[in-house]
Amino acid sequence: MADVQAARADTGPFGGPSGAMPGKGPAGAPGGLPGCPPGEWRGRAADVVATCEHGGNRVPPEVAHLFTTKGDHLAGHGGFDAGALEMARSFAAAFAAPLFFTTVTRLVVDQNRSLGHPKHFSKYTRGLPEAERQALLIAHYHPMRRETLEAVSSAIARGRTVVHLASHSFVPVFRGAQRTMDIGLLYDPRRAGERALCAAWKARLAAARPEFQVRRNAPYRGVSDGHVTALRKRFPAAYLGVELEVNQRFVLEDRSAFDGLVRLLPATLAEALADIGLVCGETPPPSS
Repeated sequence: MADVQAARADTGPFGGPSGAMPGKGPAGAPGGLPGCPPGEWRGRAADVVATCEHGGNRVPPEVAHLFTTKGDHLAGHGGFDAGALEMARSFAAAFAAPLFFTTVTRLVVDQNRSLGHPKHFSKYTRGLPEAERQALLIAHYHPMRRETLEAVSSAIARGRTVVHLASHSFVPVFRGAQRTMDIGLLYDPRRAGERALCAAWKARLAAARPEFQVRRNAPYRGVSDGHVTALRKRFPAAYLGVELEVNQRFVLEDRSAFDGLVRLLPATLAEALADIGLVCGETPPPSS
């Protein structure tokens, strides 16, 4: 349970292993955007829940012997999502939202894959005996999944709509090709709330920073296997799950631009929530 304890110490208590980041801010900008269903979400109380499934590249001592080879398998994207945990913290602080994350590398067990998925364990750990793999799940997979589920369930039981923001990042160059997009918003097009929220968020980002290339359901499909997808199955209503994907070129090559995104993305999400009518208890100031 080492990762759970480290997460709690890092973010403060919330009643779960990953902790929460409190924050304050005035209400986001009101308004309505074309494409948002009028009145469908108007006046609904909403809580934001933030997660980061690939927040670090820490190797637990029980499997350290498997990661002794040289190379960038841990330092690169295969090990973790650069900048994703910092971004997740910005959302948690802005919305006074619980934040659940792991700093154990996805090469031990991938928090964003379902049990039984071919990539749930990596080439380093999939060959371990069954008992050892189960021990890794107990220590480094189930706690975050369980605590996130409990937070979402509790909010919905109180009559709230949950907006789940899962923070991720992607590499600027993939298979030799430069990716020109800057920000991806992943959602399920069959779910009206997610579709409306991402349309509003994309419009707010375009208004604030038109030079950014923002795409929906890219560079990955929003319905692929993942933490958000699993929660959609559990909650057919009152749950809006969005996976945020940010180009790693910002955090790796242009720190000032990344710092700007850390402020811009929560602020424009607050505006988008207001655009579709959701009312959050704590929202960040409008973007400037």
